[in-house]
Amino acid sequence: MFSADFILIGLIIIIGIIFISNIKIVPQKQAYIIERLGKYNDTLIAGFKILVPFIDKVAYKHTLKEQAIDVASQVCITKDNISVEVDGVLYLQVMDPQKASYGIDNYRFASIQIAQTTMRSVIGKLELDRTFEERDIINTSIVEAVDKASEPWGVKVTRYEVRNITPPQSIKDAMEKQMRAEREKRATIAESEGAKQSKINIAEGDKQELIARSEGEKQRKINEAEGKAAEIESVAIATANGIRKIAEAINSQGGMDAVNLRVAEQYLSEFGKLAKTNNSMIIPANLADISSIIASATTVFEKSKLHS
Repeated sequence: MFSADFILIGLIIIIGIIFISNIKIVPQKQAYIIERLGKYNDTLIAGFKILVPFIDKVAYKHTLKEQAIDVASQVCITKDNISVEVDGVLYLQVMDPQKASYGIDNYRFASIQIAQTTMRSVIGKLELDRTFEERDIINTSIVEAVDKASEPWGVKVTRYEVRNITPPQSIKDAMEKQMRAEREKRATIAESEGAKQSKINIAEGDKQELIARSEGEKQRKINEAEGKAAEIESVAIATANGIRKIAEAINSQGGMDAVNLRVAEQYLSEFGKLAKTNNSMIIPANLADISSIIASATTVFEKSKLHS
């Protein structure tokens, strides 16, 4: 009796273990491939699943997340026969778990191999300088090649990124010298352009200064000429006014007597100065006849009056 109970309990435990072992909880963004008696039966996605004991088994497990696969560094020969080491990162995603399980043995390894062979082919078509400039072309070419090849595998290649392009050390040194020479060339050109612009600015400044100076000199001469003209005009007007006043005074009552008196005073004054400055002098014969001198001067004034 005891042994029968023991066997029953053992059977229950075994059945429980078998049942529990066939309960599968599939995580999110994963897929399980189920084979029944060695043949594909179903693809289990996220959730609670129960398998048939001894008949069903999980043959493959796939992640449905996007995967980043490191593509190891490899030596490529450029169009101008320069060896460079190139590595990158390949991004892909399983779209059909069944094809990924039965379409190829290892889709990750196969994708890496296609990426490397395509990389060598694309690099071989480019010169060294262009390999640094045409990364987008390299990436696009690899994505197209791997994506086309991986379509029967149920895998979608989303993108590829070239990580490093490493030329030999001798090429690095030559490129560094070239870059240094180019920088020095640009610096020399910039310096010469600056000196050229400086000379142009100085010449333009001198030109503007000469123009301003000549304009100032021109204006100064114009102002001086206008001032002299105004001065001459003022003197002429003053002289004319003075003469007019004298004529009016002469024509007034007693004016002629005043003129005679003034002439006599001037005559005597100038004669006295002549006597002081000379030891010998010539005395006019009619010196005593001052009235005749005054009469002569008066005659001159009369003639001037008639002409005016």
